[in-house]
Amino acid sequence: MTNALIESTVTRLSVQFPRIPAEVIEETVEMCRDDLSGTPPEALPELVERLAYWRLSEGARGDSVAAS
Repeated sequence: MTNALIESTVTRLSVQFPRIPAEVIEETVEMCRDDLSGTPPEALPELVERLAYWRLSEGARGDSVAAS
């Protein structure tokens, strides 16, 4: 996954998660990329974005529960 693909993924996720700092989103995307390193290259961009979205949404839900 190239830097341009990572940047575009971070940009899209930043729009969907405006309360999460871009640095956290970028770290999450990079961790997901590392976790999926054995994935076929053509599937990697979509799978990284889906996994990052899931992890960020789980974290956002946890934060809102903790704030209650």
